[in-house]
Amino acid sequence: MKVILSVEPIRYPLTGIGRYTLELARNLSQLKDVEELRYFSDAAFVDTLPDGMEAASATAPASRMLRLKREVAARFPFLLNIYRRRVDTARTDTLAGKGDYVYHGPNFYLPKTDGPAVVTMHDLSVLKMPQFHPPERVAFMTREVEVAMERATAIITVSDFIRHEIAAHFGLPLERIFTTSLAGSADFFARDQAITAPILATMGLKPGGYALYAGTIEPRKNLERLLAAYEALPTTLRTRFPLVLAGYKGWNNAGIHARIRQATAEGWARYLGYVPEEALPHLFAGARLFAFPSLYEGFGLPVLEAMASGVPVVCSNAASLPEVAGNAALMVQAEDVEGLTAALERGLTDEAWRDGAIAAGFSQAARFSWARCARETADVYRHVLGQRA
Repeated sequence: MKVILSVEPIRYPLTGIGRYTLELARNLSQLKDVEELRYFSDAAFVDTLPDGMEAASATAPASRMLRLKREVAARFPFLLNIYRRRVDTARTDTLAGKGDYVYHGPNFYLPKTDGPAVVTMHDLSVLKMPQFHPPERVAFMTREVEVAMERATAIITVSDFIRHEIAAHFGLPLERIFTTSLAGSADFFARDQAITAPILATMGLKPGGYALYAGTIEPRKNLERLLAAYEALPTTLRTRFPLVLAGYKGWNNAGIHARIRQATAEGWARYLGYVPEEALPHLFAGARLFAFPSLYEGFGLPVLEAMASGVPVVCSNAASLPEVAGNAALMVQAEDVEGLTAALERGLTDEAWRDGAIAAGFSQAARFSWARCARETADVYRHVLGQRA
C-alpha cells in the first residue's frame, strides 16, 4: 500500500505528539507491505525525515512561524476563516491526484484528499475541557476537529478511553474508531548511577536524590495539587528528595510558577524548564519517584518512560492513565490531595513496595512498542483500502 504521512508535528519542542509521529514514520518505513511512504508538511511533500534532535531543531523556525500565524488568526474569527481556507486550499491542491494513497494526519487535522483518509485523535480535551487551553487554540482546533471527523474514513485513537469518548461525543460507531497504543522511546531504560551522575550534576542533581514530574507546565497537569501534596510531606522527607519539575513552559501557569518559586526558596522544589532530549532519559533514570497526577490524558507517555527507566510511579487514575499504568503504579484520585501525599510518601520510603513497583513497571512498559503501534496503524490503512475495493 501507498501512504502519505503528515510529519508537521515533528518540530521543536518535540512533544508527545511529535514523538508519536516520528516513531510512527520510522517504524512504518520498516513494514514490507508499505511499499511507498511519503512525508507531507504544511502544504508540500518533503523528501527526508529529520532524525532525533535534528527533528526538533530543523523545523523550529518554520513551525514557530506557522504557530504564530494560527494564534494571531485565531484571535479574530474572520482572519481565522481566511487562514483556514488558504491553508486548506494549498494542501488540497498539493494532494490532488493522489487518490491511490492513504493519507494519515497524526495530529487532529485532515486536509481534503482524493483517497481514503485516517486521522489520529489523541484526546478531546479541547472540546471537553476548554478551560485547560488558550482560547485561540480552542477556537482553531474546535473547527479543525469537526472538519476532520467529517473527512476521516477511519479514526485512530491512542487509548480505549479516548476511543469510547470520541464515539459518545460525536455519535459515531465504535467500528469506525481504532486504538493503537503508543510506546516509550527506546532511549528510556535503567542506567547505572555512575552514568547518570555527570549529566545530573550539570542540573545540580544527584542520582536517587529527587522526585520528578515531566510534562508541560499547565493547569491540566494538576500541578498545584501536586505541589500542595508534596508540601504536606514531612519536612525532612521533602528536603531530602526535592520535587523537580521539567517541561515546556505551557500557558496560564503564573500561579503554578509562583508556588514553585516559593517551594524553591524553601528548599524542596526545582523547575528545570525544557530539558534537552539527550538529557531527559538520564533525568528520568536518576529519579527516586515519578509523579504524574494529571487531570486528563489521552495516553500518558511519561508514565511508561518512567517505568522503562526503572523508576516507581505515582499517578492519578484519570482518563487513560489506568490503561497505561496497569497494576504497576500507585494511583489516586486526581483531586485527592491527602491521598496523593500518602502515595508520594509511600513511593519515597516503602522499599518493599518500590522493589515490586520497579519490577512490575519493567513488565508493563515492555507490553508497548512502536513496532506494534506501526503494525496496528497499517492494519487501519488496510481496512480503509478494503472499504474502497
